[in-house]
Amino acid sequence: MAASVHDCRIPTKLIPKCPVCGMDMDYNLRVDGRFVQDVNWHRHNADYEKFLKECNGKRTVFLELGVGYNTPGIIKYPFWQMTAKNPQAVYVCINYGEAVCPQEIESRSVCLNADIKTVLSQLW
Repeated sequence: MAASVHDCRIPTKLIPKCPVCGMDMDYNLRVDGRFVQDVNWHRHNADYEKFLKECNGKRTVFLELGVGYNTPGIIKYPFWQMTAKNPQAVYVCINYGEAVCPQEIESRSVCLNADIKTVLSQLW
């Protein structure tokens, strides 16, 4: 059966193969010991940490787009914590089916239970 844009399926022949073992390639996710934290990752992480320090105590929007609960400790939970610690911060979450926030930051949060594309297209 041919895949189409509408069914969001990827033909098997388009899945890249590992040059070492020949297995299907996978996303670089923090699900096992294969997550790549190379020199570039560490450089970008240092830039991100510097940015967060510069934002501390300033008006900041933590914008979360479609982050689920696969690895919430990477984006979701830190955004909640940083919003809670910074009284000038606002947490914005756009996530179809999982737009939530803790009660502690509810008054400074905007949670939109909607499709990201729909929300963004309504902004312009």
